[in-house]
Amino acid sequence: MADSPAKRHLRRVLAAQEASARQADQPMDGSGQFELTMMQLHQDRLRLKQIQSNEGKAQLKAHLLPAYDPYVEGVLAEGKGAADEVITTLMIWNMDAGRYTEGLQLAEYVLAHGMKMPDRFQRTTGCLVAEEIAEGALNLQKVGGTFDGAVLERAQLLTTGQDMPDEVRAKLHLAQARNILGADDPEQVPTDAVNRAVDHLHAALQLHGSCGGKKDLERALRVQKKQATATANGDSNG
Repeated sequence: MADSPAKRHLRRVLAAQEASARQADQPMDGSGQFELTMMQLHQDRLRLKQIQSNEGKAQLKAHLLPAYDPYVEGVLAEGKGAADEVITTLMIWNMDAGRYTEGLQLAEYVLAHGMKMPDRFQRTTGCLVAEEIAEGALNLQKVGGTFDGAVLERAQLLTTGQDMPDEVRAKLHLAQARNILGADDPEQVPTDAVNRAVDHLHAALQLHGSCGGKKDLERALRVQKKQATATANGDSNG
């Protein structure tokens, strides 16, 4: 949908007005911009169903998502947390498409207002957010990539106190530790960062002993010991 700047601005203003008029215990159903955006969402879901590849679906979502920005911006600016399937769905789509910053912006709004996910989602909002981010990071790390550390930290902060299986929380801690240690020589990682990675790995293994972080912890502890020895020797030589 190639809207002009004027039309996008109007959609943003109308979405903000409609969202501000609905309380948290009310649905957005019936408001003009919500209904129009739900129609757009339905059409895009039909397009996605024609694609079998998850990678292909993610690429299409990345292409489709900018068209929803005026509605999202309006709701986030003035919304009070009214039930909104558009917002909760786009939160997941953004994460599926690798737009994690945008996804977490929506997650912050959804969690702050205690919004529920549509019935088709089995996981709670906090669990879903933590797992989507953790798995995105772990998958990238498996092929030698480095995930955005700020995204991992924000996901951890936003989901603190949210109920979820221990295995999911463990994944997030493991992803943070591996991101800190990196794919290169961990001995080049600053001491304070190595210490944080060790803390994350201890937390992950305490939550879920089979999370896959035992070797990561052994490696991190070796680095931590070497750095402590080097610091001690430096102090004594000084």
